[in-house]
Amino acid sequence: MNHWLMKTEPSTFGIDDLERAPKRTTMWDGVRNYQARNLLRDDFAKGDRAFLYHSSCAVPGIVGVMRVVRAGYPDPTDRESARPTWYAVDVQLERRLSRVITLEELRAHATRCLAKLVLLQRGNRLSVMPVSAAHFEFILSLE
Repeated sequence: MNHWLMKTEPSTFGIDDLERAPKRTTMWDGVRNYQARNLLRDDFAKGDRAFLYHSSCAVPGIVGVMRVVRAGYPDPTDRESARPTWYAVDVQLERRLSRVITLEELRAHATRCLAKLVLLQRGNRLSVMPVSAAHFEFILSLE
């Protein structure tokens, strides 16, 4: 099983929207970055777990835990070419965290426990990124 962090802007689609979705499940679409696309297409698998991360907001941070319920498939919102360029996955909300684990709090652990967390690497702006199993468990322990 792989672990992921998936960023979204809560003003576009946030945890409240996911919580209201039928069966708390939705298609994770609209990713338009080749590196992130490759992860969705090649590495995401049914059963993987992911953090839902709110970005571009007053308090960026991890707000929930999701499970991948459908592995990568051609993104139906991509209608620009005959061959699929972009991919999507389906995710289901497992649970909302009891509190937001903020970016500031994650950075406070960057020199010790989260030194190699991709989210904290300089220049990283991917909307989908891998998280090691050890990092995933440590972050959950912060809750």
